[in-house]
Amino acid sequence: MTIHITLKLFATLSQFTPDSPDRFPIESGTTIRNLLKQIGVSEDEIKLIFINGIKGNLTSPLHEGDRVGIFPPVGGG
Repeated sequence: MTIHITLKLFATLSQFTPDSPDRFPIESGTTIRNLLKQIGVSEDEIKLIFINGIKGNLTSPLHEGDRVGIFPPVGGG
């Protein structure tokens, strides 16, 4: 069964943003790890994951209407 999420990729990850990030289709039961594989992002490139404003992790399952924000490690100077 296909569900839809809102996907926002930040900073250096924005280049992986799909064509329809506001209604991105995924299979029911997809985890963050599966989502990253689907959009071509390496797990090593991820630092923070938020699902509906709450910190998530690679094994967090996604549900219809979830808002997902993914951040890379941020370098500073």
